[in-house]
Amino acid sequence: MTGQRIVSWVGVLAGLAVVVGVLGSLVWARMVHLPVYTIGPDHVAVLSERGHSELFASDAWFVAIGLVGGLVLGGLAWSWFRSLGWPVVLIALGAGLVAGLVCREIGQLWGPGPLDVRLDHANPGDTVPAAFQLHSPAALAAWAMAAVLPTLLASALGPELSPHGDAGPRGRAAGSPEPAPIDQDA
Repeated sequence: MTGQRIVSWVGVLAGLAVVVGVLGSLVWARMVHLPVYTIGPDHVAVLSERGHSELFASDAWFVAIGLVGGLVLGGLAWSWFRSLGWPVVLIALGAGLVAGLVCREIGQLWGPGPLDVRLDHANPGDTVPAAFQLHSPAALAAWAMAAVLPTLLASALGPELSPHGDAGPRGRAAGSPEPAPIDQDA
């Protein structure tokens, strides 16, 4: 693969990562049930215990979607760029991060908007849905790690490839020498 061709295929993978991120945000917005704050008579917003668990559930859905999206992107990265060697891991990592960031940012647009603005306009007795956002930034790591996983497994467990990308008999790269015998007399 030439350098220009590699860059163009990385661009295609980045475009697919954006599409995966947008689709992931749609699924994330569909699966999450936003908890509601209840505004008390002293204008204090209270979230129930179940509401707190629903906040954690929204992050869990983000991670679950990221695992699926990351595995798909990592598999594509490996199938397209395996002949590059170790840089395929960086390409897969980048694709997973792009998809996760797009999912987070687009997903927040599907929500009801910033919480503080809605709380300012709320009256005692009102219920205000929580903000649709990622509460744990570390959840983005799930997208990246899931994208790297196929490349790591395929490179560790798959056949060794020759520089031309073809595998020889029994996983040995085509044209690679047999192991040299050890001379016992030396």
